[in-house]
Amino acid sequence: MTTTCFTRPAFKSRVVPVIVLSDPAHAVPLAHALLEGGIDVMEITLRSDAALASIEAVAKAVPQMHLGAGTVTRVAEVQRVIDAGATFALSPGATDALVEAVKAARLPFIPGVMTPGEVMHRREQGFSLMKLFPAQQAGGLGMLKALGAPLPDVMFCPTGGVSPENLKDFLKLPNVAMAGGSWLTPAEALAAGDWERITQLARGATELAAG
Repeated sequence: MTTTCFTRPAFKSRVVPVIVLSDPAHAVPLAHALLEGGIDVMEITLRSDAALASIEAVAKAVPQMHLGAGTVTRVAEVQRVIDAGATFALSPGATDALVEAVKAARLPFIPGVMTPGEVMHRREQGFSLMKLFPAQQAGGLGMLKALGAPLPDVMFCPTGGVSPENLKDFLKLPNVAMAGGSWLTPAEALAAGDWERITQLARGATELAAG
């Protein structure tokens, strides 16, 4: 990816695991488990002290994984995630200063939005793929359908409230490029090193997305 604003990411999966890691040692086996289940993208969020080390570990050991840094909310974090090896970034929301920082760094970025006004503002800045967050609280499927009529040129990655039960419904919408979810990497499976369970969850999500 060479541009800041992108509609068609390089990864194939339409399901983006939203991951919180407390131990960088889990990062590489987790990446392999997701790949085995058909998911070639991971969003490692900056919600723990282990995040940057985890991104760096995957970037070095699993180059075939498309590696996103999530919960990027501060300008100072932009260069840090680039240095760690992230190839794109996502945010729960976005400020103009953050947008200026990712553009200056040429880091592909998916800004978070929740309202039509935010969508229009980010579109004016050149973004055509945005993260609807928190999707469920923002209106979920109904909100996305409503946004599709007046803003048909914008695509979304809904995150927050997406589950195996509603994943197919989200992905059926014409303005949904992909969906993010945390159910693929449950904390207890990570703590136990149960990579087979994560592969099974990834495979199940991949099958749902394909259906």
